[in-house]
Amino acid sequence: MNFKQSFKLAIKSLRSSKMRAFLTMLGIIIGVASVIVLVSLMNGLSNDMTARFENMGTNTITINIMGRGGNRALAIEDVEDLVTDNPDQFDKYSPLVNASITAKYETNSVDTTAKGVNEYYEEMQNVQLAQGRFIQYIDSARRQKVCVIGTYLVEELFEGKNPVGESVKINGSSYKIVGVLEETADSAESSDDDIVYVPYPTATRLAGTASISTYYISAVSTDHIEETMAIIENKLYSIFGSENAYRVSSMSAMIEQINEMTGSIALVLVGIAGISLVVGGIGIMNIMLVSVTERTREIGIRKSLGAKRKDIMRQFIIEAATTSSVGGVFGILFGIAMAYLAGSLMDMSVAPSVNAVVIAFSVSVAIGMIFGYFPANKAAKMNPIDALRYD
Repeated sequence: MNFKQSFKLAIKSLRSSKMRAFLTMLGIIIGVASVIVLVSLMNGLSNDMTARFENMGTNTITINIMGRGGNRALAIEDVEDLVTDNPDQFDKYSPLVNASITAKYETNSVDTTAKGVNEYYEEMQNVQLAQGRFIQYIDSARRQKVCVIGTYLVEELFEGKNPVGESVKINGSSYKIVGVLEETADSAESSDDDIVYVPYPTATRLAGTASISTYYISAVSTDHIEETMAIIENKLYSIFGSENAYRVSSMSAMIEQINEMTGSIALVLVGIAGISLVVGGIGIMNIMLVSVTERTREIGIRKSLGAKRKDIMRQFIIEAATTSSVGGVFGILFGIAMAYLAGSLMDMSVAPSVNAVVIAFSVSVAIGMIFGYFPANKAAKMNPIDALRYD
């Protein structure tokens, strides 16, 4: 009996007892589906997080100043000199000042966050406007009280009306609205739509601080980001004299760390889900042992007609591998469907992996062959005379 005949016999055996075949495959189906769902969701989560960081610019370098006390500080002029003195490495820069504020228009008020930035921030962070303009150089130079607001504030303060040109009270002072951001998060509270941009000099007054502790610098290229960061670190060390006074990080490095972290988590989760594949393999082995017992006389007849030990073993191994591979196919289809369902329920992106599908199917076939070996070996070792006498 060749491979084709053994495969046809295996399919016939599955069709003859559909319920038993389904129960035999169930462990494989659940195991493969679990792997597909987990990998798809983790890939989707990684893609979402990567896309969010990429929107902020993979060439963006962030400087955080902790300081050493005294009169040592990184001034805006120092950052500007650093950028202008290294045109081959740096492109633009922007300070970032965060301040908790209360915005009020007539009888409506809302607590939100103000970000103090300069005119380069719009391009560096890929800020999109729906109306008006962004913060300009003249706004920062003259410390003008102007602002750009998100759509959440438009809904809460202006009830959806066009606010450009109107004035809003921020911590008691009047600010003119010069622009409205494009909606990115359904105008939800505490989202990217719940924000106010103001010139950084006015933001320092809102925050009650005279120093700026965060700066963004965009690199000309990400190909040599480590060397570019080293230039910044050398500048900071010359000012503070201690590496503990500052921290320099890049978006590209953060993306790499996120991918490594999600990859490690995915491996752990897949390993846990893979336990059910082992359980499924044990189920296949048990059913195959029963099948060998039920077909003892058939094995005896085949051996008496000249079937060799390898022929009997091949028949039962192929049957076990066919059972697990069919279960693997159903598991893949079920897993992809469940992944998209879970993604829609949790509002997450889903990214089924071709590699995960191929590996899951290959493992299901391998499990069938491995766990089918013992029943096949038992059948191959049967004495044909004893097998023919079996009742």
